[in-house]
Amino acid sequence: MKQSKFGFTLVELLIVIALLGALAVGLLAALDPFEQLKKGTDTGIRNTTSEIQGAVIRYYAIKNHMPWCADDGTCPDGDPLSNKLTDEIISTMITNLTSAGELKSNFMDLADAYKNKIYITGTAADENLQVRVCFLPQAKSFRADPNTKYDATGIAVPAPVNCMGHGGAETLTCYWCIM
Repeated sequence: MKQSKFGFTLVELLIVIALLGALAVGLLAALDPFEQLKKGTDTGIRNTTSEIQGAVIRYYAIKNHMPWCADDGTCPDGDPLSNKLTDEIISTMITNLTSAGELKSNFMDLADAYKNKIYITGTAADENLQVRVCFLPQAKSFRADPNTKYDATGIAVPAPVNCMGHGGAETLTCYWCIM
């Protein structure tokens, strides 16, 4: 009687499992999980900075003055200059944006992890009206982004090629900004 053989032997299964394990280790090393975590964090911060900048623009379109200014249009000396979300003037700004419905009422709770990483600067002068929202990226891909070429106040650095991650001398710490 002829007996047919179906299936795999234990040795064949062990070889396949070992090969899959080696591929998994190689893939894990190639993806650099810590870099992926940094990239995810930077993406969250970038989205928050964009949300703040958009809210300020919408607020100005409705109220005709910047959210860090009083309702009568008077603004604090110097406007916000390189302030973090935890600073008093920015806290007032976030409250005004929330009251106007431009940010969610729980925005500060949602942005809690990023409060000390986001810098907001701007001017309320009619001839030079602007808002700049910046953060210092941690992921390599964000540091190499062409938009990572500013200082914490949103002013372009003189030689962006020297920003860390841009391949030059890498002597400058540069921020990603939206204006």
